[in-house]
Amino acid sequence: MRERTERTEPGEAVAAAEGVAGRDPEVVSRFVESFAAQLVEAGMQRMAARVFAALLASDSGALTSAELGEQLQVSPAAVSGAVRYLSQVHMVSREREPGSRRERYRVHSDQWYEALTNRDAVLKRWGQTLRVGVDSLGAESPGGRRIAETLAFFEFMEGELTNLMERWREERARTFGQGS
Repeated sequence: MRERTERTEPGEAVAAAEGVAGRDPEVVSRFVESFAAQLVEAGMQRMAARVFAALLASDSGALTSAELGEQLQVSPAAVSGAVRYLSQVHMVSREREPGSRRERYRVHSDQWYEALTNRDAVLKRWGQTLRVGVDSLGAESPGGRRIAETLAFFEFMEGELTNLMERWREERARTFGQGS
């Protein structure tokens, strides 16, 4: 077995695989960790935030489990759990490399739209449950009034989110073109 004499820095293999010349892996790593910390602060799981930020920062938008593990200095199991969560919330997708059994994990340019659309479905389900709550507790009881106000808020957000996403699609087309 050949002994390895050089230690690669996190992200160097990913940068080499993506053909990124002149990109400082340390600068990329600092961005990934900084953005991931902000996502964690907002409620995302730590490893999922790190994987998402690494994918977002990659030139190709897609990396294998091994590439993510090397860049983030984590185990394949940690990457797998993070990708499972990110797939469930529609922030990444899995794809097979042609002619290989390896999967690549891809972040799409519309990941925020997909994540918010998924939240819209959650708001709809919560709204249905809250309606039952108002009916069950009575609209005039203190609990019923709180639930009715919560329901009104979610209904308001659902309508605003629909309008907001339509405006975003128009803005995105103007700014980045149709095919982005």
